[in-house]
Amino acid sequence: MRDITHFPSYLALRLPDFSRTQVSLMAAPKAVGEVRYVDRAALERECALFQEVVREQDGRFVEPFMTAPSPGIIAAAMTNEHYPRLEDYVHAVATALRTEYEYIVAQGFVLQIDCPDLAMERHTRFADRPLAEFLAFMELVVGAINAALANVPRERVRLHVCWGNYNGPHLFDVPLEEIIARLYAARVGALVLSMANPRHAHEHRVLARHPLPPDMLLVAGVIDTTTNYVEHAEVVADRIERAAQAVGDPRRVIAGTDCGFETAAGMADVAEEVVWEKLRALREGADLATRRLL
Repeated sequence: MRDITHFPSYLALRLPDFSRTQVSLMAAPKAVGEVRYVDRAALERECALFQEVVREQDGRFVEPFMTAPSPGIIAAAMTNEHYPRLEDYVHAVATALRTEYEYIVAQGFVLQIDCPDLAMERHTRFADRPLAEFLAFMELVVGAINAALANVPRERVRLHVCWGNYNGPHLFDVPLEEIIARLYAARVGALVLSMANPRHAHEHRVLARHPLPPDMLLVAGVIDTTTNYVEHAEVVADRIERAAQAVGDPRRVIAGTDCGFETAAGMADVAEEVVWEKLRALREGADLATRRLL
């Protein structure tokens, strides 16, 4: 990542954290043959477990969602040694992912496609290449996602885009303004965007200049997932209100977090007890904003 290598002292500071991870982010599997979805057992187990957890909550959760990766992040993380072109690889991965996307929705969940590739890859894979090449990559991935969602109602899908969920400088993050048009091309019912962290907290203004398509909602990240500071409920409410003002209709805004709280196994910046306090602040702030806006 360009922003990490740009600051050697920061890299040295974080090396002990990277060494504690339980999965290797640098030695991922690679494609050496045709990409296929060969076994749904793990998918079925995970969905069944989630359904059991939701049932135990006795209706407390109105619209549970389950995440799945975008074809772009798989193609970016797992080297292609089989397909002649990146385009072929991305579309092959997307075709395989149709199984997962369709099954998750069939189980009654909203599908959230996690797409760090649609922002983070600008300062990783495309760090030293023209912006136009990254935008072309975005168009490739969004097109592949749309094809994979052909049998899924768009209102049952949301697209999560982030710049990498890590506590770093983020100096080279691509501005939302430069990518928003490509994100709007996705056939999904909502965009999930980071709007709490200090690098992107101002970008609610982008939505005022480039209005959401009429068939899209905004899930605004109003909780920073990389710091142990617990947001005050008033801060959360303020962030929600700014997002609602930018969108123009508070009924089209859902409060969320910037990302998950543990990007890779063993690589957590936020203590578990603090996570729950931050989520409590999210709920309290959303209640405040709702009373003020509706």
